[in-house]
Parts: sequence; structure tokens; C-alpha cells
Amino acid sequence: MTSTALKVPSLKGKVSADEWAARVDLAAAYRLVSLYKWEDLVFTHITLRVPDAEDQFLINPYGVFFDEITASSLVKIDLKGQKIDHSPFEVNPAGFVIHSAIHAARHDAKCVLHTHTLNGVAVSAQRGGLLPISQHSMFSLGSLGYHDFEGPALNDDEKPRLVADLGDKTSLILRNHGLLTVGETVADAWVAMYYLEASCAIQVRAQAGGELIPVPKDVLEQAVSRQRQGARVWPGLLRRLERVDPSYKS
Repeated sequence: MTSTALKVPSLKGKVSADEWAARVDLAAAYRLVSLYKWEDLVFTHITLRVPDAEDQFLINPYGVFFDEITASSLVKIDLKGQKIDHSPFEVNPAGFVIHSAIHAARHDAKCVLHTHTLNGVAVSAQRGGLLPISQHSMFSLGSLGYHDFEGPALNDDEKPRLVADLGDKTSLILRNHGLLTVGETVADAWVAMYYLEASCAIQVRAQAGGELIPVPKDVLEQAVSRQRQGARVWPGLLRRLERVDPSYKS
């Protein structure tokens, strides 16, 4: 087993126990995004509100690949994307525009996860959006919004429209751009993304074949929400990371 972690002094014991636990979970999410091949070089983000700190957030060190990220290398920032504590790493304030808008508007959205996967972007470019053609899609369609493309998300004036399009939902398809999920926990946001990404992958593959069979409307209405399934799945995902490379906890 070869560690891919950056050589960064550990912050364990130098931050609160709650913040350290949050850092470990967020680092795990970054590693899992890489493991599941959802990353886009260094150009997406997962953010997490620091426990007991309403306007402080953790984000990836800009320019660091997701499979290198550790709990200690995560950078603490404010709502403007500015560093709060000393860190040898830079952050990408422009990349925090989407996240800051959602964190400011949704107290329950403690974690915001954004991807640019090929499957997600493909479906985001389809006028019909996510189609009800799989069991997986049933778990996303019940809490899914859409946000029209306004170019790279760099301008603050886009924030109100982004927030309005997400509303109180868990998942958002950013047209011509990618996917986004939110959760009370890192685990919930990650599992929501798993179902949204899987639904997109299934759709793209199914569209390459014959005629599609939609899920009947009455069945779709009976869909069971899996928005809060993180607690059930997360321990197993962490065990998987332990087998691959446990250095995310450093």
C-alpha cells in the first residue's frame, strides 16, 4: 500500500474534536470522489460547514488532486472564500461562489458536493433532464431542481437564481455544467450524489440502445426517499478507504 497523501503537519489535537471529525469525513469524501472517478482534475469542490461556526467552512486546497487530500490539508475559509487560518495552500474563491450561495441560504446544507462528471454533464445538456427510466432515478427525482447555464459560475449576481432553483431540494442539475447535491452530513450529500450520478450513467447507456421504458407514474409516486441513507452506507465506504489508503485521516 502506497500513501498518496501530502506531507502536511497534522492538525489533530490543534482543532476541536468536532472540527477534526468533520475534517476526516470531508477528506474521505474527496478520496471517494476520486475512487469512484467523479473528479475533474482539480476543478470541482466539496465544502463543509465547520461545526459550531456558522460562517466558517472547509474546502480543498486548490491545485491538489482529490486522492492526495488529507484532513489536515483542508483549508478553513469564510463566506467570501478567504482563508481564516494559516495554510500553505491557496483556495479558489471563484469556485466557492456556488457553495457560498447555498451555505448562506440553507442552514441544513452543511455539505455541498459539486461534480463535472461525463455522465452528469451529458444529462445536464439534455432538454429532458433526468428521465424516470430506472429505479436509481426514483431516489433523485423526488428532490431535484434545475439551474440554467449562465457561463462559469463566477459572478455573485447569479447566486439568488441558483438558490431559488435549488429551493429546499437535495439535488440540482446545473444545465450544461454538472451535478450538485447537499446534505446535513457529508455522508448524506455523498450518497445523494451516488444516486444522481448512477441515474445519469444509466440514462446515457440506455439511450444508446433501443426504446426507453419509463417508470409508471403511479410507481414513481411511491418512490422511497434515500436522502438520509448516509449513516447506513458511510461506515462501509470508510472501511473501503481504509483498505485502499487510510492516509486521508492524517
